[in-house]
Amino acid sequence: MERPEFDDWVAQRGAALLRFAYLVTRDHSRAEEAVQEALISAYPRWKRITRDGDPEAYVRRSIVNADISRWRKFFRRETVTESPVVGDAPDHAPDHAAAHADADAVWALCATLPTKQRAAVVLRYYEDLSDGDIAVILDCSPATVRSQIHRALATLRATVTEEVNR
Repeated sequence: MERPEFDDWVAQRGAALLRFAYLVTRDHSRAEEAVQEALISAYPRWKRITRDGDPEAYVRRSIVNADISRWRKFFRRETVTESPVVGDAPDHAPDHAAAHADADAVWALCATLPTKQRAAVVLRYYEDLSDGDIAVILDCSPATVRSQIHRALATLRATVTEEVNR
């Protein structure tokens, strides 16, 4: 059975979903797998999904759940690797790549967060969504979203402080 509205929606939103998945998973192949799993799951339910609610939120939640399921399935955790902390560079003027290095360091720190906390941070600070919108995507209450973001930021602050004190 052909579902052109599904195909059109995927063609229009696919790139944004893949970017979101990459920011959640921090790995291109895992991001592609999570998006593929979410879309495969959504396809047979597409009429109900579009009739009952926001398909974007449904697919994003499915992406987060797919990554969590993958982690649980293989009992794997991401491991932190030694990486320079911002401020460890020599005292001379930074080169043109300094901004990219800083951004990469921030995302490397975010990669150490649990998946739901990382997803909440990405949705808040990268996608600029409200607590309510994030709650719909993560299938939780707005208070839980605020709690997840608060815990994530506390963890990031502690990690940066620990690195600076070394």
